[in-house]
Amino acid sequence: MNLFVKTFLIVALGSTLLACTENKKESKTDSTILSNGYNNVKRYGSVIKLRPEKQDEYIELHANPWPGVLEQITKSNIRNYSIYLKDGYLFSYFEYIGNDFKSDMAEMAKDSVTKAWWKLTDPCQEPLETRADGEWWASMEEVFHHD
Repeated sequence: MNLFVKTFLIVALGSTLLACTENKKESKTDSTILSNGYNNVKRYGSVIKLRPEKQDEYIELHANPWPGVLEQITKSNIRNYSIYLKDGYLFSYFEYIGNDFKSDMAEMAKDSVTKAWWKLTDPCQEPLETRADGEWWASMEEVFHHD
C-alpha cells in the first residue's frame, strides 16, 4: 500500500475516535491471541459522509498526517486503523487492544495536537442523520468476521 493511501487511512481515525468516545455500544470481542500477542481485540467500524468540496483537502491532510496524531493513536491502544472512501462516504475500521476504551478515548480527546488536527478534518465531514446521539461518525454493527 503506498504512503498516500496509508496516510489517508490513518488520519481519519481522529474523527472516528471522537465518535467512539460517545458510543455506548462496543463491537464483538475476538478472544483469540493475534500474531502480535494481543488478545481480546475489539473491532470498530464507522461511517460518515465526506463533503464533496472538501474531498481533495481531506485526502491531502491524510497524505501528510502529523506525527503527534499518529503517536496518540498508538498511545490510545489503536492498531490496524484504516479509512476507505467510496461514493462520498468514509468507512473507518480499527482494532482496540487496551483494557479501558472509554478512558483511552477520553485521553485522546484531551490531546492538544489531536484536537488541532480535528479542527482541520471535521469541517470536511458531514455526519449521517441516522447516527446515535453524541456520535460524529456513525457506528456500524459487525455482522461477520473471519480471521
